[in-house]
Amino acid sequence: MRLRRRHPLVCREVVELVSDYLDDALGPRERERFEEHLAGCDGCSAYLEQMRGALRIAGSLAPEDLDPEVRDRLVEAFRGWSSGG
Repeated sequence: MRLRRRHPLVCREVVELVSDYLDDALGPRERERFEEHLAGCDGCSAYLEQMRGALRIAGSLAPEDLDPEVRDRLVEAFRGWSSGG
């Protein structure tokens, strides 16, 4: 029986997985790899904390807290992001 070696995650992969990590949607092995990377990467650890902070702030905002122009620009930006444009 051959054992498959897991390759360590690189920073780009951590960035792609951060939402799933925060949503507790990673499987146990992927979560372990993610956390192993964080243990040795100050940049990705800081990025994770920035994402947590942004989510905390965004979660505390009500729609009426945003200027209508800013809200419209954000909606347009997310439309382009979700459609791949």
